[in-house]
Amino acid sequence: MRFLPLLLALLPLPAFAQPATVAVEFDRQTIRPVLAEGLADRTTGRAVTADDPVRIASISKLVTALGVMRLVDQGKLDLDRDVSDYLGWPLRNPAFPDRPITLEMLLSHRSSLIDGGELYLIPLGVTLRERLADPRVWDAKHAPGSDWFHYTNLNFPVVASVMEKVTGERFDVLMSRLVLRPLELDACFNWGAGCSADAFKRAVVLYRASGEVARDDLHGVPPVCAVYLAGGSNCDLSTYRRGDNGALFSPQGGLRISMRDLAKIGQLLARGGAGFLSQRAYSRMLKPVWQFDGANGLGEDGTASGFFCSYGLAVQRLASTEEGCRDDPFGDGIVRFGHSGDAYGLKSGLWFDPWTGQGLAYFTSAVPGNAPAGRSAFSAIEEAVVERATR
Repeated sequence: MRFLPLLLALLPLPAFAQPATVAVEFDRQTIRPVLAEGLADRTTGRAVTADDPVRIASISKLVTALGVMRLVDQGKLDLDRDVSDYLGWPLRNPAFPDRPITLEMLLSHRSSLIDGGELYLIPLGVTLRERLADPRVWDAKHAPGSDWFHYTNLNFPVVASVMEKVTGERFDVLMSRLVLRPLELDACFNWGAGCSADAFKRAVVLYRASGEVARDDLHGVPPVCAVYLAGGSNCDLSTYRRGDNGALFSPQGGLRISMRDLAKIGQLLARGGAGFLSQRAYSRMLKPVWQFDGANGLGEDGTASGFFCSYGLAVQRLASTEEGCRDDPFGDGIVRFGHSGDAYGLKSGLWFDPWTGQGLAYFTSAVPGNAPAGRSAFSAIEEAVVERATR
């Protein structure tokens, strides 16, 4: 019975019922699509391709971190400085008022912020400072910077607010300038700056396992509003003050990008960031800041299951050897770096081997929320995609 999920994942389904699945292999010089199955849009019957942009979920965090490290290289940000200095107001955990919070802590999920449900979704008209005054978003037991990992989406709206403050640019525009345009990617955060008119026509509609539309049923045109609104609010960004709400363009999960373009990011990383990041910035991103030892993490965020075992600055490391770690969906024991994604029925991954330069970018959609794990802590469905893409 333990092999049933894998068998089901491999069974042929009617086209209208198939998840959309795309996988692209790459090395330092080449990109090769290896899987493209199912429909990008079930209403029109449009088949999915490696060039169709999809909401890639938490891999967005890694891309946001690339923007941060570009600003570090430019001398505009310091990973070890109190971010209160950038924000212009004191950011403190009420339980630890004397402990500063740094960009390194935010990027490595050691800031003591927690999501408190979905409080990382901050609508237009509400400020980050107002949201962080809510005690539900703070861990009262573990201080910022301690060896305690808690995977938290809310870290990244804080990071994005800092980026906006130091540059005076809105996050989506800034990321297009710093990362997406220089790498010649047709990609954008929350359908903001960076995506071409053609990208809206090629958007992958995300469906839940039930068949319900979860995200991006665009019908070929941009969304009416690219940011999160409270009920009845007006989508007027003209009065938005940069730095007030870094959550607006979803730095934690809102990147829309094709697997071919995501593979280009993988190639950049496989090349050591050459020509894009300094060696110092690249090395600091990849170096694990936190490693699971059986005690220093929360079960609810994946540490107890062995999913998260080693983490740098928005970079996840696979194939850890610590007891209890089950973080190798490839099943070959090779250490890889990158990031996973999981939201709105989508599972995704960008992984590369820094020694050989070989890697894989993939997603599959319509995955049930209760999909069983496979031999690792990753879902059996995701493991099946990896196996088919790499065999």
